[in-house]
Amino acid sequence: MRMLKITPITQTDRAAWEPLFRGYCAFYKSDPEPAIAPVWSWICDPQSGLRAALARDASGRALGLVHWEVILRPLKGETICYIHDLFVDPEARGTGAGRALIEHVQGAAREAGAGAVRLATQEGNATARRLYDQFAPASDFILYTFPT
Repeated sequence: MRMLKITPITQTDRAAWEPLFRGYCAFYKSDPEPAIAPVWSWICDPQSGLRAALARDASGRALGLVHWEVILRPLKGETICYIHDLFVDPEARGTGAGRALIEHVQGAAREAGAGAVRLATQEGNATARRLYDQFAPASDFILYTFPT
């Protein structure tokens, strides 16, 4: 495993973040163009609630990204951290970057007093699910997205 460092994204990190975000969008067959500007503005706005970090190798090259926020969980009367996006450059998979990004969010969740960390992925995303299954079993919930 390479030496990895997880760093919060700052306004100076756009050149490192954007190619990873584009890769994430490509993986999910989503056009990144309408998302880049608003997502970047949310990352740079501490009031937005969206938090973001990069996994970097020893040379400082960005290998992966994570976006998350603390949300309310009324059923339990607690807060949880929800990982919206987690992506590791395909060339960097297997380096521990994905695990390090999840562990970073777990630490942020503990600091925020959140009771858990959640994320959703596609059922067929076998590579990512092998990693996620090492943290916890998949839930039996089914995700729906209703149009507005």
